[in-house]
Amino acid sequence: MKIHIKNGRIIDPKNGTDAVQDLFIAAGKVLSVGRIPDAFHPNRVIDASNRVVCPGLIDLSARLREPGFEYKATLESEMQAAVAGGITSLACPPDTDPPLDEPGLVEMLKHRARSLNQARVYPLGALTQGLNGKRITEMAELHDAGCIAFSQANAPLSDTNVLMCAMQYAATFGYTVWLRPQDVHLAQGGVAHDGEVATRLGLPAIPSCAETIALSAILLLAKETGARIHLCRLSTAEGVEMVRQAKSRGLAITCDIAATHVHLSEMDLGFFDTNCNLIPPLRSLRDRDALRAGLKDGTIDALCSDHAPVDDDAKLLPFAEAESGATGLELLLPLTLKWAAETKIPLLQALDKITHTPAKILGINAGELTPGHAADVCIFDPQRHWKIEPNALKSQGKNTPFLGLEVQGRVSFTLVEGHVVYES
Repeated sequence: MKIHIKNGRIIDPKNGTDAVQDLFIAAGKVLSVGRIPDAFHPNRVIDASNRVVCPGLIDLSARLREPGFEYKATLESEMQAAVAGGITSLACPPDTDPPLDEPGLVEMLKHRARSLNQARVYPLGALTQGLNGKRITEMAELHDAGCIAFSQANAPLSDTNVLMCAMQYAATFGYTVWLRPQDVHLAQGGVAHDGEVATRLGLPAIPSCAETIALSAILLLAKETGARIHLCRLSTAEGVEMVRQAKSRGLAITCDIAATHVHLSEMDLGFFDTNCNLIPPLRSLRDRDALRAGLKDGTIDALCSDHAPVDDDAKLLPFAEAESGATGLELLLPLTLKWAAETKIPLLQALDKITHTPAKILGINAGELTPGHAADVCIFDPQRHWKIEPNALKSQGKNTPFLGLEVQGRVSFTLVEGHVVYES
């Protein structure tokens, strides 16, 4: 299949490209950018006038709910949501049922995802057996089965000796450990940031130090073991500053934040909006502004959707009892564009946070439009306005705090290996 994408504004952060050029695709790979190859006769021509052509988006956290939670979402529904959002590669946390702690489960998930011929799925293996925090998994076997890194997802790991052993094992084989810093004891039972809003609403709170204390332990163990660490979903100003200082000391760490936390704060809880029951919790305006600044200056490496579809019944409960999580696959692009517009960030720099840099974190050959690389492409209209409503989302989960918000930026085409997998 030969495809000619013409008249589009090509933005490729990896190669520093931001110009109106044509893109030529053949045999599933990028053949040329700008100059038409000799004897090139396309099977299809896509007119991308007034649209942005960029590498397919890469999401560092998307819960697909299989195996075990198909009543919340199915692989089919979430893969459709991914490509509708321009996402061509995504990392799947291991907190399925059963958790991804056995090679057979990983192989089954990858086979199911491949059979759908849509976005690429990169599973994270469980760091400990059953995610119970007691014994580390056979990481080498899980890696051979297809796991690109190892994580506890949101499951607690309070035994620092187990954590140190896991880091030592990972460092020996060159694996990356993904951790969300939160002290399980300080956060126990909490559902909101420890601030005036939680006090006013009478909600059990999670203090900022629940993140920073855990983060301090992780950074010290990373220095001790030499393990490569990816920090997931930072949420506090203090945490951002700790990461900034650790990077200046040369620690091998990267970090991400959820797109929700770039825009929302504890003030958005309103009158117990359960769609704002998230992990980590929405924190203060000061924290939100620190996250935005850290993302802008490069302290925070990437944005992710932190996609977690939840069934309606689990959200139609009192705030403290409702299940946490928000759908986000189809919102990653517009929320990134919204952040870029509000902070006056060039589109080239903003798209880097959801394309090339996440690809480097995952260690995959993606997130760029370099000739010879797989033609994973997102074409979107940056000026198109649309309202976030349940019927506008392909994900089975409609739970998002952005319901009713009008956003800008809508995907027109998504290509994976040179095949059009989504067209609006």
